[in-house]
Amino acid sequence: MTFFKSFVSSCLGALVAMILFVVLLIVFISALSSVDETPLEFGDNSVLKLDMDAPIVETEKEEPFSGIPFLGGSAPRPMGLAQLRQAIEHAKDDEKIKGIYITITQPMAGYTEIEEIREALLDFRKGGKWVIVFSEGLSESAYYLASAADKIYLHPEGDVEFNGLAVDITFFKRLFDKLEVKPEVFRVGEFKSAVEPFILEKMSDANRLQLTEMINSIYDQVVTRVSESRSIPKANLKEISDKMLVRNAQQAVEYKLIDSLAYDDQVQHTIRQRLGLGSKDKISFIKYSKYKKTFSTYSESKNEIAVIVAEGTILPGKANPGQDMIGSESFNEEMRKARENDKIKAVVLRINSPGGSSLASDAMWREITLTTKVKPVIASMSDYAASGGYYMAMGCDTIVAQPHTITGSIGVFSVLYDASGLLNNKLGITSEELKTGEIGQLITIDRPLTETEKSIWQKRTEEVYETFTTKAAEGRKMSVENIKKVASGRVWTGTQAKERGLVDIIGNFQDAVKIAAAAAHVSDDYKVRFYPQYKPSFLEQMIAQYEDDAETGALKEQLGAQYYLYQQWLHIKSYQGTQARMPFEMRIQ
Repeated sequence: MTFFKSFVSSCLGALVAMILFVVLLIVFISALSSVDETPLEFGDNSVLKLDMDAPIVETEKEEPFSGIPFLGGSAPRPMGLAQLRQAIEHAKDDEKIKGIYITITQPMAGYTEIEEIREALLDFRKGGKWVIVFSEGLSESAYYLASAADKIYLHPEGDVEFNGLAVDITFFKRLFDKLEVKPEVFRVGEFKSAVEPFILEKMSDANRLQLTEMINSIYDQVVTRVSESRSIPKANLKEISDKMLVRNAQQAVEYKLIDSLAYDDQVQHTIRQRLGLGSKDKISFIKYSKYKKTFSTYSESKNEIAVIVAEGTILPGKANPGQDMIGSESFNEEMRKARENDKIKAVVLRINSPGGSSLASDAMWREITLTTKVKPVIASMSDYAASGGYYMAMGCDTIVAQPHTITGSIGVFSVLYDASGLLNNKLGITSEELKTGEIGQLITIDRPLTETEKSIWQKRTEEVYETFTTKAAEGRKMSVENIKKVASGRVWTGTQAKERGLVDIIGNFQDAVKIAAAAAHVSDDYKVRFYPQYKPSFLEQMIAQYEDDAETGALKEQLGAQYYLYQQWLHIKSYQGTQARMPFEMRIQ
């Protein structure tokens, strides 16, 4: 009898599971159908709506489930900077689009990315169209983007953060002390402070100097641009910022940082008036996610400018699609294909990287320089092109950077971890090493390095630095002596780098493309295509979507504002061996 009951229960359980699966499958197929059947046509009196609180990445990856509630996830999907620029550029000449409506609070983007979006919006306005921003509260970077609009509306109880930039660096020395883990560090250069978070509890004087100059340079550019777009004297803006004179919504109006205080319904009324609609007429908003599907960037030109995107930390090997990393093997494959493809007349290397493995950086530099012997290669710097990121750029024919770009950091460090204290004293794990000669394992965590082994690591680090500076000097057509004056691991903004010969031109991505086309003698006839082009399978996308939402979403929810500390810890785990990496993990706010 017991067996029979168990058997029936099992059958019922399997039946229920099967029914649920079928129901979910039907819902899933219906959702897919509804997404596919969403009309891409829109009215003649429409407004492009942009929610700018989404993460900004260089290029978008396929998001087939973004319109499906139970698979699309609740978090905002990343917006590709390239695709967003294209949408704004197309909307400028689209007779159906009368203006752009932006909602924004705190964009997940760097100042260089924001600068390129601002430029696209300002160019959009030159066509006689309008841009309206509504916000319930503007962060410093959000206000910078919003300042490109011709009207900014703020919620009556909202606020505007306009009090200058601050840089935040996290130090882990006390954590390592508690864990009895000793970082063993080898570095070259006065400013190579990437290792400071491991060995200090606060900034060194050299690091404090470079960071102070860097954020002042960036903020001077911010104030200059806001002054131009808001018609407020630069001196007035500096005073407002330095003394934080704007501390509530009303003061933001008084000091002309925004145009008016309004609720959402009042802003909607203003938009209706601009469109010539009645008070009860529905506004034809078209979201960015749909608008980008209404037009094609296809060109019949046989001349291609290939844009190879290098975004993330530099590591050896292959990069998995969607990861925030640059795999040297994957990158080299793309560069090799571009070099050997006769249809590709020039390459734009779009860099957004703080660096990483020195070996991987050098391997990519080699492929870049080989390509320059066949066709023009132009570097376009995004938020970061530092250390290993600069290593890539210095092999190009021309380097284009934005004023806010963080670059340079020509320096090298090596780091290993002696975790013998943690293993022996806290975990009760001991080990013993046998060796045939004087030198043992050069990469080990269960014992400290000997003095001889330390000297080997230091010598190797110095040799890599000499290689870095020598190749930088060759690429920039400068003497090694002059390169070393601006090297030593020091970071610069794009503006500072231009003054010191590390960058050729201050400009945006479009400028880099035009330079590439001109160098290839195809200025009047070319098309732009982004690489790598990888479309994962349906199953891969579904699994990746689930992992992103289930794991990352849960962590973000639990850690909140401290999620960035977890991200930094993941970076620290990759600090092993010789690195050409930006000299700190920082947040500019």
